[in-house]
Amino acid sequence: MQLEVGAVLEGKVTGITKFGAFVELPEARTGMVHISEVAPTFVKEIRDFVQEGQVVKVKVLSIGEDGKIGLSIKQAEAPKRRPASSGRSGGPGGYEWSPRRKANLSFEEMMSKFKQSSDEKLSDLKKYTDPKRGSVSRRVGSK
Repeated sequence: MQLEVGAVLEGKVTGITKFGAFVELPEARTGMVHISEVAPTFVKEIRDFVQEGQVVKVKVLSIGEDGKIGLSIKQAEAPKRRPASSGRSGGPGGYEWSPRRKANLSFEEMMSKFKQSSDEKLSDLKKYTDPKRGSVSRRVGSK
């Protein structure tokens, strides 16, 4: 069997280090699964995911000129399908992430709302940074 990039096959974990796991492949070849390719989540300790002697499914990521074989366990797994949308829009919880445009607002009305919102935000900012009120600017500057 000729090994090629993209092939998915089974192998036996023969060794575990801090940075990855070594997997024995067919034809007595050995490849390495880097710690970042062990699982689709953050991996702090490889032994939490694989054990020596365990048979794992791996995908061949690279074959170097020096014979080193890069493998992935997480890419060998079939991608999990996302649940179908329940008819609601947007992201999690059905929230609409981009604001909906109010119908029939003229440019002047939109500018007026923007100016009002901007003035309110500036007023809040001035209250917070006003040195006469013992705010951040006074406390930061002196000890």
